[in-house]
Amino acid sequence: MSGIARRLYRGEVNVDFVGRRKLWYSLSVILLAISIAGLVFNGLNLGVEFKGGSVFSFKAPASVNIEQVRGTFTEAGVHQVIAQTTQNGWRVTTESLPAEQVTAVQKAVAGEFKLPQNEVNLQVIGASWGGQVANKAIIGLIVFMLAIILYLTMAFEWKMALSAVVALLHDLVITAGVYAWSGFEVTPATLLGFLTILGYSLYDAVVVFDMIKEVTAKLGTTSKMTYTEAANNALNHTLIRSLNTTLVAILPVAAILFIGTTLFGAGTLKDLSLALFVGMIVGTYSSLCVATPLLVTLKEREPRYQAIARRLAAHGGGSGGRTTRQPVTAGASNGAANGAANGATTVANGAAAGGDKRKKK
Repeated sequence: MSGIARRLYRGEVNVDFVGRRKLWYSLSVILLAISIAGLVFNGLNLGVEFKGGSVFSFKAPASVNIEQVRGTFTEAGVHQVIAQTTQNGWRVTTESLPAEQVTAVQKAVAGEFKLPQNEVNLQVIGASWGGQVANKAIIGLIVFMLAIILYLTMAFEWKMALSAVVALLHDLVITAGVYAWSGFEVTPATLLGFLTILGYSLYDAVVVFDMIKEVTAKLGTTSKMTYTEAANNALNHTLIRSLNTTLVAILPVAAILFIGTTLFGAGTLKDLSLALFVGMIVGTYSSLCVATPLLVTLKEREPRYQAIARRLAAHGGGSGGRTTRQPVTAGASNGAANGAANGATTVANGAAAGGDKRKKK
């Protein structure tokens, strides 16, 4: 494993991402089908901010922990409990409760933590507020997509813009499917996570596209590689950068998701970190295995690159998307060896010529 890692960091590993596009397309279709099935049959578990609910606020002794607070509400018949500490005590959000159950919860909390019942305050949240948040998030998503299409079209071309947007939608649907199947609650923090992963996925795709643009700009009528091979070569040059970015970004997110939520019970962080965790993984996959192969599929239809492919195929050139990269050290060694051999031959020929001249004299 360490040998593979060293070769990867040195740029000696060449993965045929583009040549295996059918495999990636099939995998993405399966993931999308599973995600859509989860959204259709299970649906999203919307939080109280979207469905409406009740918010209880109260003060409790410093020795009280989050599990005690959750247990008190659960024993009172509450199903959805989001407990948070504030400067003034505790803030617990639940689903919408009837008046008699609200009274029962207030009595249970007051009895458990030795408080007067009137100090357990209640605030009712209407579903209209969550609807406004969802509408604004949808508007923000549409504006974001239009801005991305405009930017990528101006900076690169419309085919790159289309490939990037398809990859972004791919990431959103799969991340939403994970929420549908896992039953994690969707809150405003989740929407923030969704918008964040769009920016992350876009950054990864732009880095790859910029390298592809640089490499393929040199392709001409005398090129020795097709657009597919050039794009795959560019993708491999940015591979270690993409993996490093994902690894560095995902470590703190994983710590929040798996440590913060299990040990400290940070509900809001869980809603945000799950979206980031899944989105970063899927975003890296889509930039390598969805956006770039889709771009190559679109570009291969251009007459310019079709002519290059036909010429190379006629002369036995091209490698069907597989390119080979020899390490620089190997090339240098070969060059040095050839130079030494040529030099030795020249010296030998010179010596032989000198000997012939001496014989004639």
